[in-house]
Amino acid sequence: MEVRVSPTRMQLLRTRKRLAVAVRGHKLLKDKRDELMKKFLALVRRNKELREEVEEKLGKAFKSFLMARAVMPPEVIEEAIMYPKRVLEFDATSVNILSVKVPKFSWAEKGEAQESEIYPYGPAATASELDFAIGSLAEVLPKMIELAEVEKSVELLSAEIEKTRRRVNALEYVLIPQLEETARYITMKLDEMERGNLTRLMKVKEIVRERGA
Repeated sequence: MEVRVSPTRMQLLRTRKRLAVAVRGHKLLKDKRDELMKKFLALVRRNKELREEVEEKLGKAFKSFLMARAVMPPEVIEEAIMYPKRVLEFDATSVNILSVKVPKFSWAEKGEAQESEIYPYGPAATASELDFAIGSLAEVLPKMIELAEVEKSVELLSAEIEKTRRRVNALEYVLIPQLEETARYITMKLDEMERGNLTRLMKVKEIVRERGA
């Protein structure tokens, strides 16, 4: 690698300061990357658990809907579920994880609806399969909201890990080696100049001594 800097002591001091900052930054970024990986893996495990649970419950709910359609006319089902009985308020904020803003979802039910009030219809004209499907969807809703929150957090942390990894590699394999090579080059040049000055000084002393003799 060709180094193009002025081989002066001031430049050597600047280079060593930059090298010290780069080494410290490299360590901090590596620590951040490692901690992000811990958070990321924990979220990935939680995401897997939630997805399996949500998919299982949604599968049962959809199966019950299909069974309800088999025993109930489509227009009756549509009329039964046309007007929901419960109203939810949804709020999306964010929390900070190692300088990464990840979503935080929360929800609350308006009013004081009882568990039995999740069904927007009377039981007389509907099949029990529809009740089970509605109940399963109401039960899985909190898990679906948490799953959406965790999946988005995983996506954001993954992007930040990749960005941090690129910065770590740039410091470790590009900038730090360049600064080390520059410091070695300047030191070598300064040593050469010092030896040259010492040689010239000795020659001058020798000439002066010969003339004095």
